[in-house]
Amino acid sequence: MVDTLIVGGGTAGCVLAARLSERPDHTVHLLEAGQVWSAAAEMPAALRDATRLPIGPEARWLWRYPATLAASSDEHRAVEGNLVRGKGIGGSSTVNGSYFVRAPAADFAAWSAELGGAADWSFEAVLPAYRRLEDDRDYGDEPGHGRGGPIPVRRTTDPTPVSRAFAAAARAADFAEVPDLNAPPGAGPAEGVGPVPCNVDGGARIGTGSAYLLPALARPNLTVQGGVLVHRIRFRGTRAIGVDYRRGETSGAISADRIVLCAGAVESAALLLRSGIGPPDELAALGIPVVWPAPVGARFDDHPEIGLEYLLDIPTPAAVPLEYVLSLDDIEIRPYTVPFARDRHRLGVALMRPESAGVLQLRGADPLTPPRIEHRYLAGAADRGRLRDAVALAIEVLHRIPGAYPCHPPPSSGHEAWLRANLATSQHLSGTCRMGAAEDERAVVDGRCAVHGVSGLSVVDLSVVPVPLSRGPQATTVMLAERAAGWLTS
Repeated sequence: MVDTLIVGGGTAGCVLAARLSERPDHTVHLLEAGQVWSAAAEMPAALRDATRLPIGPEARWLWRYPATLAASSDEHRAVEGNLVRGKGIGGSSTVNGSYFVRAPAADFAAWSAELGGAADWSFEAVLPAYRRLEDDRDYGDEPGHGRGGPIPVRRTTDPTPVSRAFAAAARAADFAEVPDLNAPPGAGPAEGVGPVPCNVDGGARIGTGSAYLLPALARPNLTVQGGVLVHRIRFRGTRAIGVDYRRGETSGAISADRIVLCAGAVESAALLLRSGIGPPDELAALGIPVVWPAPVGARFDDHPEIGLEYLLDIPTPAAVPLEYVLSLDDIEIRPYTVPFARDRHRLGVALMRPESAGVLQLRGADPLTPPRIEHRYLAGAADRGRLRDAVALAIEVLHRIPGAYPCHPPPSSGHEAWLRANLATSQHLSGTCRMGAAEDERAVVDGRCAVHGVSGLSVVDLSVVPVPLSRGPQATTVMLAERAAGWLTS
């Protein structure tokens, strides 16, 4: 019997395992479906190199899910896509673009409002955890920042030509310069163009596996197992008491006083559903006995992204995929450094607080059957209008870059077909097990990540975030796990 059993060694799970095992009298057991390395040097070079996105078809360290990005209509076919998530110690923090930007204060005001104005989720309440996790090499000695934490944070001082050209064009269009996108409220301009804080050190991507978990592996009270697929949570009544798992051809079970799901917004939701926590009608249709009715997967948030390709004959040295962004309220314009073909570059135009929400449902009880994921992007006229305006703004900035011009700009009328043809996702799915008060019919977990209606079970990952985040989620996921570690040991 272990004190805490963590399912999933991804971005949040590595943080939680490391922090909980700091107490020598508290036993922690972590189960990860992917590979476990004993040192950062053992990880494949593609996972360490911050200038590469190791998500190609040959990558063996990924979960892959088919998804419907936009539903069909009388006039348009459905837009299909694929989601990828990191599989292995560190999860998506080992494969992403190293973007490490805090969510702004307005997001936490909305988050608090979802909990009836609870002070636990104000920006002031979460700031100590943001500071504790970071070693900001640029601003760590200034108020509101951290120095000496596990995650190194840096901004480029030598941007690539494409990043430099975009930043100059944005400034020429009278957008403010934002030196620090992680500045606390009131410490500088909140909107404009600025360098992206990245979790990179010496050219290496520093995910939570190498930053948190690997240094803790020698602790006698911490056990980490890889290649373990958890397919069901075991209950005695409404108390979680353990999990059933498969490891290769072997099946087994582990008992624990407390179980924490850190498998990500897709897998944590799917595991709850397979275990009998979810919409009763959906579970009954799959022959899954209901342990507790809950709106798992009933809605989720993600960031729709329009890819605007342009031609520009400019050198493209290796760099992190995104060195600068232009952030404007609910819009983020991303000048990717990676060329998509000879002289062809891309601006990502992302809507960060869309009104449209998605749905996740099980297709079957087998853990190897991927769930049905429907983003339902572009369902609302407001979202289509905001993206249309954002694309026009991106083109305006693009025209200020000497020699640059869009390959396939939108037509002067009838934008929806063009938006669909260029639609993608930012891969930031969240909110499948959303946080909220017990009386909130949309809520799955409470304000401290405990699952409503049962005991001994929590969810600590991006699936609990109850509002769309206005910035990429990596830094906020680490912050969430830092805070949850304090609650779970108190």
